Amino acid sequence: MTITCTCGSVMRLSLRTLIYSSKVEINNVPIYTCESCHRSEVFSAVKGDLTSLIEHIADSQDEPSKIRFDECNELAFLLMKASDQELLHESLMNIIEERINELLDMLLLAKSLNDPAWVEELRGRLRQISDHYVISGTLGRDH
Repeated sequence: MTITCTCGSVMRLSLRTLIYSSKVEINNVPIYTCESCHRSEVFSAVKGDLTSLIEHIADSQDEPSKIRFDECNELAFLLMKASDQELLHESLMNIIEERINELLDMLLLAKSLNDPAWVEELRGRLRQISDHYVISGTLGRDH
């Protein structure tokens, strides 16, 4: 996926590592980077979740040293899967559909186990996918 930078050049989306408070690495964050001026910008669809994660880290007594953002955010997870060399032959739509089916299966399991916290987490993950997909029509993979 690409967007245009304020300098007029192309910004490409990639999964990068952010350092928070010089102590915590947040891996696999979708970030646009300009090839010319090197300006960086967090993918707008994940900004809210990234902000929430940082607030949680700031409020937490036990700061982890490394966090995988793709474990907290479905769009980051899907972008990571889409960039996996072993899955390049798969269509993005197929990757999205497989993940939605996995989440729906887990949702059925969570409901059968009567685990409301897990049910809500899974609904949130499905919402992350559907909210972005409905808005943009794609999660993006350069072709």
